[in-house]
Amino acid sequence: MSVKVAILLSGRGSNFLALHGAMERGEVPAEIALVVSNVGEAAGLAKARSLRLPTVSYPHRLETSRSAHEAKVLKALRNAKVEWICLAGYMRLLSSAFVAEFPERILNIHPSLLPAFPGLDAQAQAVEWGVRVTGCTVHLVDDKLDHGPIVAQRAVPVHDDDNALSLSARILTEEHKAYPEALKRLLTERWRAQGRRVVFA
Repeated sequence: MSVKVAILLSGRGSNFLALHGAMERGEVPAEIALVVSNVGEAAGLAKARSLRLPTVSYPHRLETSRSAHEAKVLKALRNAKVEWICLAGYMRLLSSAFVAEFPERILNIHPSLLPAFPGLDAQAQAVEWGVRVTGCTVHLVDDKLDHGPIVAQRAVPVHDDDNALSLSARILTEEHKAYPEALKRLLTERWRAQGRRVVFA
């Protein structure tokens, strides 16, 4: 029986499409029960509709508070009987109350080898600092920014002639592999969160 997953996105949704493709191919024992966006015109939302997936849009700018916005999202997730959440370029920091509704069942992917370069423009930060290796990290979400226990990482070399755009493209290729693989392991293997990492049996 496949697990019901919700995708939360704010932009183009390329990681959402990578997850959806892996599920459709039977590589990840899950199905997308709902796609949620805080941006009504998000390209990822349009792609989800073209795939005939259930979608909802709650533009956060129209809400009086973060709690009011999150209450709408949580209601939609409950109605869809969602078991896991995958953040795919969701540009909102989730509150501790939201995270508590899905303890150790919210995943995020970030374009750096955390704990290096959290937050926005991680690829530009890597180029600016002159690091030779960066990559991507899949982690469980807690109430801090890019902080929860690490599930998987993939390394990407930084070339001398890289800029943020060229580096982002190479990292994204690895993201599309790492995210489905990490979700599959969490759904099919025994594991536990231990400090800042996930330990598999």
